[in-house]
Amino acid sequence: MERARLRVYLGAAPGVGKTFAMLQEGRRRAERGTDVVIGYVETHQRPRTVEAAEGLEVVPRRRLSYRGTVQEEMDVEAVLRRAPAVVLVDELAHANVPGSRHEKRWQDVEELRRAGIEVVTTVNIQHLESLNDVTEAITGVRQRETVPDSVVRSADQIELVDMSPQALRRRMAHGNVYSADKVDAALSQYFREGNLTALRELALLWLADRVEEGMERYRAKHDIDSTWATRERIIVPVSGGPESTTLMRRAARIASRVSAGEWHTLYVARQDGLAGVSPEVLDRLRQKTEELGGSFHTVISDDPAQGILDFARAENATQIVVGASRRGRAATLVSPGVGERVVAGSGDIDVHIVTHDYARRANADRRAPEVLSRRRRTAGFLFSVLAPALVSLLLWWTHDWHGLTTESMVLMAIVVATALIGGLVPAVVAALVSGLLLNFLFVSPTYVLTIDEPENVLALALFVLVGVAVATVVDNAARQTHQARRARGEADALTVLAHSLLNATDDPSGLLRSACEVFNADGAAIVRRADAPAGGAELCLASHGTAVGDAGQAGMVADVGDDTVLALYGSRLPASQRGLLTAYAAYARVLLERRAATAAEVERLRLSEVDRTRTALLAAVSHDLRSPLSAVKLAADSLSASDVAWTEEDRAEFVSTIQEATERLISLVDNLLDMSRIHTSSITAAVDVVALGPAIRATLAGLPGSERIRVEVAEEHAVLADPGLLDRVVANVCENALKYTPADAEITVDATPLDAGRLAVRIADTGPGVREQQHDQLFSPFQRLGDVPGSDGVGLGLAVARGLLEAFGGTISAEDTPGGGLTFVLELPRADPSSSGGDQ
Repeated sequence: MERARLRVYLGAAPGVGKTFAMLQEGRRRAERGTDVVIGYVETHQRPRTVEAAEGLEVVPRRRLSYRGTVQEEMDVEAVLRRAPAVVLVDELAHANVPGSRHEKRWQDVEELRRAGIEVVTTVNIQHLESLNDVTEAITGVRQRETVPDSVVRSADQIELVDMSPQALRRRMAHGNVYSADKVDAALSQYFREGNLTALRELALLWLADRVEEGMERYRAKHDIDSTWATRERIIVPVSGGPESTTLMRRAARIASRVSAGEWHTLYVARQDGLAGVSPEVLDRLRQKTEELGGSFHTVISDDPAQGILDFARAENATQIVVGASRRGRAATLVSPGVGERVVAGSGDIDVHIVTHDYARRANADRRAPEVLSRRRRTAGFLFSVLAPALVSLLLWWTHDWHGLTTESMVLMAIVVATALIGGLVPAVVAALVSGLLLNFLFVSPTYVLTIDEPENVLALALFVLVGVAVATVVDNAARQTHQARRARGEADALTVLAHSLLNATDDPSGLLRSACEVFNADGAAIVRRADAPAGGAELCLASHGTAVGDAGQAGMVADVGDDTVLALYGSRLPASQRGLLTAYAAYARVLLERRAATAAEVERLRLSEVDRTRTALLAAVSHDLRSPLSAVKLAADSLSASDVAWTEEDRAEFVSTIQEATERLISLVDNLLDMSRIHTSSITAAVDVVALGPAIRATLAGLPGSERIRVEVAEEHAVLADPGLLDRVVANVCENALKYTPADAEITVDATPLDAGRLAVRIADTGPGVREQQHDQLFSPFQRLGDVPGSDGVGLGLAVARGLLEAFGGTISAEDTPGGGLTFVLELPRADPSSSGGDQ
């Protein structure tokens, strides 16, 4: 069954009167005898809207309970039972309360239409799905309720309800839209004049496109192919040549001079696919078109002129912009070019012939490059004059031994030899000189440039023509041989590129070196243009040779990405080698993408390590924070118990337990905070000269068990360090040594100067030690190798020590203690780097 009609009142902004217009339409139809009902209308208590709704039958709304409140929605079932001819439904984009028949009101409308009920509805431009982001950018408010564009486009009639921004603001100021307490906020926020102007333009443009669609449907239905100039549409056919950008800019300027003008770039591809430009060129044309505000199209046709005209008529174009012919005048007279044929078949479409720098230069542009060196061409010209003269003189001396046929063939051989040596032009000179000598010395009457027999005239003319033809064939063969060699070289270069792509890293230096070798360039660079500050140098990502890192000074440039180019310096490539340069640019793009992927992977691994550390931290502190807290709480509860009489010794033990547990908590929290600062690289060291011996003794003075540590550090030793960080490092390492050293054994701390201005501090214990292959694991977070007394700590002490040391230029490592145990070696910068190492 065909759906019933849909009429939409499209509002340019809230408050322009779309609901009032819908109700007025309903009243007009009711007065004409049409069965009209109100399915849902939101009057917002506006007097004129309420007055317009009076007298129209209202279908009772459905009441739904939602989140403790009662909401009203259109009762679709009631409307279907009532079965009116026309139903008025306000706010098409409205989202229904959960529990309704449909999720959206536009779905209710579609069901009513399927039931044969005509619907008149309203919607604001900001609620269209395709314009949601645009209206948010304009007003700063994102609409949560939207309606698909296809629903509104399917309407049989769309009427714009519009009002000037000034008039709408006056309506609001008079209280005709919102209540008085909301007017000031609305006028200063959503209903600013700029916002309303932009929404109005958006509504007009959207509706104009819908009107355009309707006109195109009408033209197609009635087979109308003539141009209706309802708006300026400009077609710019491009070939992909260097003049294409000039033509697109001209079309953009023409379109900008008229209201609602639009322009399209058109590329006509051959149907057989044998001729055309590369995908990279098409991408550049598309990007340039979008930058200039046009749209890019590609059509397939074996006849470019007819393809252009067919596309122009299909788009209802009013103007076509074509470039002046690049062909020579003689070629144009023999065979009209695309531009001439477009002009001849354009009919009522205006055609602009735009001149450019490349007009009438096709012959020069298409002239084959010289394949012979200047030395060979010079030798060819000399040979073309001297060789025929010398050979003719030799043949004249021996003319009794041979006839005209032999003499002609010998001179023909000279022409062929000249073509092999110097190419076509010297060979033509040789043919003319040989013809003149043949006529002068061997054709009767001799020694004059006249011929007495017509047959000899024909023979001499054929000699010259055959000589030129043979020279042309030889020259073409030489050029094709050169092109084949160049193609093989390019294929070899591409093979090397493909092999390198499979095996290379993300370092582009090898690529740039290869480009310099292949193209005989002095230097090559990958340059990023987008990062160049105003008036400053561009950013050079990589270079090789004498590259200056400025794409403007390059001899040849190929696009690598949107803002990156591959530039060659000191080399001017012929057009035939630009394809190979494009391949190098594509390889450079792959290398840059690989580098970016590698950086992203490194960042991912770093974040993964941070997550792993965080997970391990949470797992560790769940026990190690709970243990001292539990001890503190238990001792405190015991001390505060009133039903137990504790002795002074018991109370002292409880206090001691609290103190020990608190110290463990402080140490644990300090280590956790330090580890967090190390991971976020937020540690800043205040380096100063530190007297090593006194600093170590001061650190150990407050350390439990320090009486078992023997310090053997000379007083003159001084280091460059952050005193606070050095204190934490020595305390953490010594605490670790005390845990693993038997209670009756000592720990030794000594210092030894090293070369290169370093000082080694050794903290040696005689505990169980650690296997050599596990030495590096000691300094990883959350590592507790072996049994730790009391199972305290989260294994951060040594990791924190390494991080703090590195903050001021120190290092830490582990080695076995002779006789058993483990020695930690702290290397610190000496404060007296000029002194040499020696005994203590």
